[in-house]
Amino acid sequence: MSPLAVLILSLFVAYLSGATPFGYLAGKLKGIDIRQHGSGNIGATNAIRVLGKGIGIPVFILDLLKGLLPVLVAKHWLAQMPGAESLISWGAVLTALAAVLGHMFTFWLGFKGGKGVATTGGVLLGIAPMAMLGGLAVWLVFFFSLRYVSLASIMAGVGVVVSLLISMARSGTWDWVLLGFGLLVMVLVIVRHRSNIHRLWNGTEPKAGRKNQ
Repeated sequence: MSPLAVLILSLFVAYLSGATPFGYLAGKLKGIDIRQHGSGNIGATNAIRVLGKGIGIPVFILDLLKGLLPVLVAKHWLAQMPGAESLISWGAVLTALAAVLGHMFTFWLGFKGGKGVATTGGVLLGIAPMAMLGGLAVWLVFFFSLRYVSLASIMAGVGVVVSLLISMARSGTWDWVLLGFGLLVMVLVIVRHRSNIHRLWNGTEPKAGRKNQ
């Protein structure tokens, strides 16, 4: 199999992995359609809200793993192939993007999915762990100070890009492919939270811990 064929197969597998709607499936196991409850989102935050932490936290872990594992497999697979060295960086980033897009636009649910925060965290853990930690630190600061999950998630996307910029500036090595991925994911996360941004602006966005969230 050629390196290009491996890359294409990796993208396909990553999309399928990302598209697996664990939050929706968990709701079905409880006899409900999670899209009809809480925020209507199929991601881990709404799963915790609607189904409880006992189910929601495993959903979060699965959403993270469905981003992390395809990236790790793609990197390992390409690294074993002669002549594929130049494809490893591109392959990892494109595989990461495929997994995130799979979560956001899952074919299982008419190409309507989640907001991609946990899955993005998973792919970043696989390709840029320090940037992932930077984004997590920002998320924790905003969440515990303001209690808005949506705002914390948006700012985490910004934190990832800032972390990438700082890391690359300090090392003097600029990975424009990785930085472009970070910027694209930041934009996607913001766009997917546009309804939350509208509610934040109007002062109607519920805070964490409230039943109407």
